[in-house]
Amino acid sequence: MIVRTTPDLSSKDPNWWRQAVIYQVYPRSFSDADGDGLGDIRGVTQRLSHLAALGVDALWLSPFYPSELADGGYDVADYRDVDPRLGSLDDFDEMVAEAHRLGLKVIVDLVPNHTSHQHVWFQEALAAGPGSAARERYVFRDGRGEHGELPPTDWQSVFGGSAWQRVPDGQWYLHLFAPQQPDLNWAHDEVRADFRTTLRFWCDRGVDGFRVDVAHALTKDLAEPLRDLGAPELSREETLPDFAPGTHPFYDRDDVHEIYRDWRTILDSYTPPRMAVAEAWVYGARRALYARPDELGQAFNFEYLKARWDAAELRQVITGSLEDARLAGASATWVLSNHDVVRHASRLVLPPGTDENAWLLSGGHAPAVDLERGRRRARAATLLMLALPGSSYVYQGEELGLPEVADLPLEVLQDPIWQQTGRVRKGRDGCRVPLPWTTDGPSYGFGPGGAWLPQPASFASYAVQAQDGTEGSDLELYRAALKLRRKLIDGEDLTWLEDTPPGVLAFTRNDGWRCVANLSDTPVALPSGEVLLTSAPLEADGRLGPDSTAWLA
Repeated sequence: MIVRTTPDLSSKDPNWWRQAVIYQVYPRSFSDADGDGLGDIRGVTQRLSHLAALGVDALWLSPFYPSELADGGYDVADYRDVDPRLGSLDDFDEMVAEAHRLGLKVIVDLVPNHTSHQHVWFQEALAAGPGSAARERYVFRDGRGEHGELPPTDWQSVFGGSAWQRVPDGQWYLHLFAPQQPDLNWAHDEVRADFRTTLRFWCDRGVDGFRVDVAHALTKDLAEPLRDLGAPELSREETLPDFAPGTHPFYDRDDVHEIYRDWRTILDSYTPPRMAVAEAWVYGARRALYARPDELGQAFNFEYLKARWDAAELRQVITGSLEDARLAGASATWVLSNHDVVRHASRLVLPPGTDENAWLLSGGHAPAVDLERGRRRARAATLLMLALPGSSYVYQGEELGLPEVADLPLEVLQDPIWQQTGRVRKGRDGCRVPLPWTTDGPSYGFGPGGAWLPQPASFASYAVQAQDGTEGSDLELYRAALKLRRKLIDGEDLTWLEDTPPGVLAFTRNDGWRCVANLSDTPVALPSGEVLLTSAPLEADGRLGPDSTAWLA
């Protein structure tokens, strides 16, 4: 097949990503062009004008590769093709061309920690048997116990249960996620070479960068005997207790960084160099290592996503994140929602300490969520995030103010977490419900054939059609903020304004404009200056109300 050449608009500024706003598209839930109920590549292409009008700089496309959807597409059967249900490589090329025509960059998801169990390599490994070269591409081990009936270690899957699965010949293979996602052995030269080929394949098709899934988990300590952790909770990817930095058996190991230094030579061989961002569930200076200029350049900031709606906590996280980025020579990143977490329009009003899974299991009723307050906080959080130095990552639908769909019936759940935990953890389907584009129709404009997850009737009021041109809508706030941000953003520093009232964050950017965020329950006076934009109308006396953010010149 002849690869189409597409205009690479990022060549105008090879560092465009350092201060970009990047929109995450979860393709199966974005827009369905062929009417099968599943979003697809042509659906994305048809809706790119929405992203251009919104004012983002790029779209990040979550996995679109051939997959049985055991984990929402993150179980990849072929890294260099498009799932036939989502389209073809020709459809992908047309999407990239149209995105570039509209001035949008394209980032694709790369999933290097594991493949699908349907991947040709894993099928070869099963057929070849113990001790074979084919099994060396994965992590196969004999079990413990008199007959090998016990898993090789006590390692636990992120999704629940053992991280080991036994095959008919008696051996076990490692899967840090679902059993349908066997982990690759990154000590194997063929694995490394194949991903170099994959990087070049997509770069040659015109993509501008990569989001690297589970970037902190590729390398493992596979020296015999494998080490037990001693406690199941030590397998969680969100925390690495009881291990010296870089020494955990399978998370955030020091040797993972040589992989990304190798990748950077490939990404830098293109003009302009391709960007990359790590999904690494590690924090502070350890996270910043992945973002060094000779590695990926950026890493997602999950401290910010997990921070409470509290001025002191947010200031501490912002200050630390900017310093970590500065020391690493990277730019900071900010994110409020994504396809793995409760949408922030709901999350920000859950009482501190709420068990989010219990809340989801209650259908979002225990505790009940104040949707109007959630919307107000989400709008304030958005203006705060967009005022910060660095890149902002926006999850599809947050520009519409979508809350979490917490009351999905149990029988429609598709996230593997639900089954793998014995129906204990409800999983992530509530943030993946297909988007509403129109105020009516069988799927609110998502597609002519319904939607793969049921949409609540309330989606009609959140639809793009309902908000387009409507003064004060969430959509119009995002459009206004992103348009203004392009004019204002200059530089990667901020200076905190001191002597602010309790519960208030205020800072000035080095180009002179200011952001004031009132996270308290009391209206506060604004400093002098021209008010450029507010997340909510000012009080009658001109003060900034609770849960509100203002930008000032």
